[in-house]
Amino acid sequence: MYKYETHLHTSPVSRCAIASVEETLKCYKELGYDGIFITNHFPDLNGTFDNEKSYEENINYYFSDYEKALELSKTIGIKVFCGVETSYGGTDFLVYGLDKEWFLAHPEILNMKQSDKLTLMRENGAFIIQAHPFRDSWYIDHIRLFPKNIDGVEIMNANRPDEENDFAKMYCEHYGLTKFAGSDNHSAAKQKKLFGVCFDEPICSVEDFIVKSKNHKAEVFAIINE
Repeated sequence: MYKYETHLHTSPVSRCAIASVEETLKCYKELGYDGIFITNHFPDLNGTFDNEKSYEENINYYFSDYEKALELSKTIGIKVFCGVETSYGGTDFLVYGLDKEWFLAHPEILNMKQSDKLTLMRENGAFIIQAHPFRDSWYIDHIRLFPKNIDGVEIMNANRPDEENDFAKMYCEHYGLTKFAGSDNHSAAKQKKLFGVCFDEPICSVEDFIVKSKNHKAEVFAIINE
């Protein structure tokens, strides 16, 4: 089986991350992963958009960790793919299939209603997973579910308790959505429990990943980092 990390943050683009791009790639290579998706926080609580800079400057900075990872992947020997984690009041979505050029061309997304933004992204080819949908924390006013605006649900998040993941699985199965798993890793090798998805065949592109995922060829898995 070919293993992939689907939910991952790196420093400095995600403020909450403590591991560099290079540390992260080396960690996943040593753990036997075949590829990773870098899904840093888009402008939200943990994002790093600078209001004194232009939208274009901020987008270029946002994708800088991914671009650095793509270059490092050539020597470290692990595949790197692009993803985004966008948020709305603590409700998070993992977005796959949209690149930097798409975001540069759509500055209006910063002011769009969340359901409209998700719809626009999916209309433009995005594959969207609701991450840790039942996360309960001090900064989250209430839980929001968007079953009609997503493709799948993160039923296993390595940083959330079992009861939250169990609720996520029930939510996913009730609506017949794609089951997903990710580590939500912010610290590379310091993360002891890791989740992800695996396939019988290697993933050659984000588009290939989306097609295989929509056809329910992805299997969720968990490993312990000793």
